[in-house]
Amino acid sequence: KFNVSPVALSCLFFLFLTETLAQNAGSIVTRELFEQMLSFRNNDVCPGKGFYTYDAFIAAANSFPAFGTTGDDTARKKEMAAFFGQTSHETNGGSAGTFTGGYCFVRQIDQSERYYGRGPIQLTHQSNYERAGQGIGVGQDLVNNPDLVATDPIISFKTAIWFWMTAQDNKPSCHNVIIGQWTPSAADTAANRVPGYGVITNIINGGLECGMGPNTAVESRIGFYRRYCGMLNVPTGENLDCNNQRNFAQG
Repeated sequence: KFNVSPVALSCLFFLFLTETLAQNAGSIVTRELFEQMLSFRNNDVCPGKGFYTYDAFIAAANSFPAFGTTGDDTARKKEMAAFFGQTSHETNGGSAGTFTGGYCFVRQIDQSERYYGRGPIQLTHQSNYERAGQGIGVGQDLVNNPDLVATDPIISFKTAIWFWMTAQDNKPSCHNVIIGQWTPSAADTAANRVPGYGVITNIINGGLECGMGPNTAVESRIGFYRRYCGMLNVPTGENLDCNNQRNFAQG
């Protein structure tokens, strides 16, 4: 008969729990690092002051088990740097070229359309609100009340992480690209879409920013990413821009 003492069982459970906690997004982006990365977000000039909290980020991140947990330490850190690099650009309220003003805005400035951009990824268009609602388990709530993305910080972060983790149409997921699990198709290769941070920009806003040579929006996204890679002590990798890539809508 094999007996295991209660003390040994407790130790095993503690080790299991510690290992599990060590693998979540919060083990890379600690509360302290979050505050350093996004210190401008609670500035008095920011319309979103007080909205984006660390606790909301962690609650949302833990709803996506593969987010920030896939691959080795370098891959996991690069994913966090890339996610915050892209979303900081989307919500930037700081001075151009400083890459310190992320998460200042919750709502898009132009609010003439009902499904205008909201949250870290600036979720836009009814189809995305519908798919995001299904993806995070709230059904049609985001279609019926899109402002949930601008008033509930956990839902707001969840929509951004859902977009990040989900392949749509002919686009890969941002997650698979940054962790090195995307292989370009023949159409991608013909369109100069290559593995790297640049194709994530193409996924998010390629129709307005990619395939048109150097531009300030793409450089802003890269600048934030470089800053966060530096804070996480991880290399950026190659192919950071999408200047010569055809956007996905063009095939």
